[in-house]
Amino acid sequence: MLTAARLGAAALSAALLAGVAAGPALADSPAPTPVTVPEGLYGKGDPTYDGVWRQSLALTALKAAKLVPADSAVGWLTGQQCEDGGWPSYRAAGAACDPKKEDSNATALAVQALVALGGHQDAVDKGVNWLKATQTADGGWGYNPGNLSDANSTGLAVSALFAANADPASVAKAGTNALDGLRPFQLGCAARPEERGSFAYQLEGGTIAPNALASAQGALAAAGGYLPVASSVHADTAPKALDCANGSPVPRTLDGEGAGAYLTAQLAANGNHLMLTMPGADPKPDYTATAWAALSLIQGGHPQQAAGAVDWLTQQGATWTKNGTDPAATATLLLVTSAAQRDTAPLTGELTALGPAPKGTDSSDQAAAPAKKKNDGFGQYWLIIVGLLVGIGGGVLLSLQRKRNPNL
Repeated sequence: MLTAARLGAAALSAALLAGVAAGPALADSPAPTPVTVPEGLYGKGDPTYDGVWRQSLALTALKAAKLVPADSAVGWLTGQQCEDGGWPSYRAAGAACDPKKEDSNATALAVQALVALGGHQDAVDKGVNWLKATQTADGGWGYNPGNLSDANSTGLAVSALFAANADPASVAKAGTNALDGLRPFQLGCAARPEERGSFAYQLEGGTIAPNALASAQGALAAAGGYLPVASSVHADTAPKALDCANGSPVPRTLDGEGAGAYLTAQLAANGNHLMLTMPGADPKPDYTATAWAALSLIQGGHPQQAAGAVDWLTQQGATWTKNGTDPAATATLLLVTSAAQRDTAPLTGELTALGPAPKGTDSSDQAAAPAKKKNDGFGQYWLIIVGLLVGIGGGVLLSLQRKRNPNL
């Protein structure tokens, strides 16, 4: 069973990731100390618990939107990395690293951000080596080194390995590789039909149950995906549910499809979004899990099944992002919008307003635009010249004909 401390930590983590307030402050609580946000960091709120997480999302989302982030923003993220290669959730300027507080989730997202940006191979390699060193004996990852493995942390780590071209099937501990470490969290044919394909958060306690965020983030890893998700593959069919008819083991290659089928069914049952369930609280919409579900379905080649969730997130965007003031939510929504090939301009403007202004647009786009303009202009001038020559030639020919034949 979950201990009281672990329940409290899980509740806080879920609240942070889902963009839901952990709870109202007590009336006699001391006034919060004003927060000084470091230069280069996106967002104005306290970065203690999510500084690296939100910065990594912001940089990845800006890259997906074809923008080049400011050097100060990238430098802040790289400056948070510890000497052993891991990232903590946040480290104050000049503070020493505490290996026990280094964070697999922050590290996994930072690796994906730096891979997307390019030009940071040393930091990426160190981050990957840290993930390899902190892998648990069951092949997975916990939130901090020494913690029990969980599906969210394992899924994020697997995605980081995919992003860095470090084959998760070759990253192993005690004979169990990362993909096999993720698989036990997925409910298979022994589960009820409506739960098959989902992911549980942890395996302790003997009974595992579907978890929305674990299912969404685990599904992206099972589909071989990482951030930013591209929408280049289209299956044009619904994801296939796990085939349990013949009693044979389900191939690991179908884990992503099974997760996609579960997410599709859950989205349809809940009005195109997933639900956050917390001990002792009423279920409420889970914006973060819904966003990762949409990303996972798009990664799996099922944009049609993700479209309803994208629409719902777009409609609820102001609530989730707190009118564009929450950098993690804004960046995540921008990643979804980019992957779904929707209009990214409004969210890009909101995100860039929360931190240092980007240096400009992606150079590959800038290189293509002038060439196209130049060629188009040359073609237009050439057509005008040819038209003039044809007109002059025709006039000369008609004049000669009239001189030869006055009756014309």
